[in-house]
Parts: sequence; C-alpha cells; structure tokens
Amino acid sequence: MRCLAAGMIGLAVACAGPVAAQQVPAADPAAAQSPIRDLDTLVVSGVQPGPGMWKVSQGDHVLWLLGTVSPLPKKMQWQSRDVEGVIAQAQEVIAPPAVKIDARLGLFQQLLLVPKTLGARKNPNGETLQQIVPADMYVRWRVLKHKYLGRDRGVEQWRPMFAAMELYQEAIEDTGLKPGGVVWPVVERAARQHQVATTSTTVSIMIEDPKAALQEFRGTRLDDLDCFGKTLQRLESDLGTMRERANAWAIGDIAALQALPYSDQNEACMRAATQAGVLRKRVGDIEAQVERRWLSAAEQALMKNAVTFASLPMRELLKPDGYLAKLQAKGYRVEAP
Repeated sequence: MRCLAAGMIGLAVACAGPVAAQQVPAADPAAAQSPIRDLDTLVVSGVQPGPGMWKVSQGDHVLWLLGTVSPLPKKMQWQSRDVEGVIAQAQEVIAPPAVKIDARLGLFQQLLLVPKTLGARKNPNGETLQQIVPADMYVRWRVLKHKYLGRDRGVEQWRPMFAAMELYQEAIEDTGLKPGGVVWPVVERAARQHQVATTSTTVSIMIEDPKAALQEFRGTRLDDLDCFGKTLQRLESDLGTMRERANAWAIGDIAALQALPYSDQNEACMRAATQAGVLRKRVGDIEAQVERRWLSAAEQALMKNAVTFASLPMRELLKPDGYLAKLQAKGYRVEAP
C-alpha cells in the first residue's frame, strides 16, 4: 500500500511527446549517459532514467505498470520522459493502492481529540519499550536509537511500531535517501497536463464511533513486535542493500532489482496496524479490501481503455503472489521490461 493515513484512532503507518500505443518510447540518451557516482558506497545523484515498465495486455488494450521502491536517492532527479509519454496517450491513470481512515467529526471535535490521538502512540499503562520488547531486541534498539535519534527519551514510552517508524525515518534521512515524493507528483502533473482522468483506489474507512475507538485503542497492546524487530534488522543489515536498490531503480537496472533481497518491514508494520482489534471488528480485513479495489480498477481499465498507466510498489510486481501475478493468473498477458 502506498500509505495508511492517520485517523482519529491514532494509526499512521509510516509517482515528451506522444508514443505509439503498443510501444514504450526509448529512454533519453542524454539521461542514460548521466554520471553515476560511487554506486557501491554512495547513492546516485543527478538525472536518472528510472526503470522500464511492465506491460499487461488483453488483446490490443494495454496497462503500463511502473514499479516503485522506497526509499530513493535524495538528490536524484528522475528522467520521467517514458512515463510522461505513456500518460500523454493514455485514457486513464490508476493511483497506487492506499487506505484512508476518517471519522464523522467536525473540525472543532477533531481538534479536541488531537491530544488523545497523540497519546495513543504511547504504550498502555505507562509501559516503556524496555518493559515490552525482548531484552536482546532492546539492546539492539538502544544502539540504533543512539546513532539516529540521539538522547530522545520520549520515544521510550511509544508503542514498538511507532518507535520503529520514527527510527526508520531518521535513519534513511541520514543515509542520503528519502521515503517518497519522486514518482507520484510527476504522474499527477502529467495527468493534469494531458487531461487524463485519475482513478483513486483508496479504500476509505469511516469510523462511526471515534471517541470509543480511540479509547479502546489506547488501552490495547498491538501485535507489533514483528514490525519492531524487522525494522531493527533492516537498519542493521539492509542499509547497504537499500542504497543498492535505490541506485538500481534510479538507473533502471531491473535485473539488479530482481536479484537484490527485498527485506521490507513495511508489510509487518502495516499488518500490525490494520489487524489491530479496534479496526478489524469495525471494518474487517483491510488488506483484502485494498487488493480487491486495485485489481478491480486495473481489470476495468484493461476492458475499456486502449492505454492505461499505473504504478505499484516493486514488491507487488516481483513477488510470486503479488498483484501482477494475480493479473497473470486471470489470463492477462504480462511482459517484463
């Protein structure tokens, strides 16, 4: 999923000219020749082409899919001519899958709930991370916290999931990477420029009883140790791979993206948030709803449009049971870049 928007229950789970309809334009030669600096140790900078697109087709109708990764190089400028060329001759752009949590409250009522919402980040009963997480995991946390968060003591009272998210954000900022803001702003601008309709695939969840839900959430312990542990593991052993993956995306090296291990704590953290009892009993299986919404939009687009553009997290294009695999299992033809 692209994001899990912060809601009243305090959850936050921290993408040229026209081209022929059946052919992706070649990358700009000037962009392809842009210098790449110290790929083994540093993240790339300057103008970079990004990866090619997957082609999903049914007859002469085509859905072009761009895989995205996070984080990406902070100082990279994406050469997006290929994607903009596809959007220029598309009839529809499909937004990445997302979840939005909202509540039936006016602005004044929302403001009154803000202190309680922020307080929901904290562990129930005033517990600290040291009291909740296994001792060996806490030792690893302290090392990483000292390195990336310094002497911040407030985070010690946070739930493991929120503490992990804070640590991760600071770590990637210090590593020359950034979590987003590269692909979708370009896509939105191109869609507006060429007057192409954008289809949202966001699943909107309305919390009818936000005050009760918030109170329940504040007193509930999340099953988020997997999220916490995988975040620590990723920062301990995967920062180098994150740089390599970001570099591979920037220069369009699909083979490297497929070969690199894809350790992503986001799925574990998303699962901890969406499967919290306070949500599940109100809205059911959120992940399944998001998947159905996006796949339905993709199939409808393939049925009615000659050309459609969409973007998905790269893991959904590469993993054997991802969204792309499910389209292929339904009989659509899939061609890798």
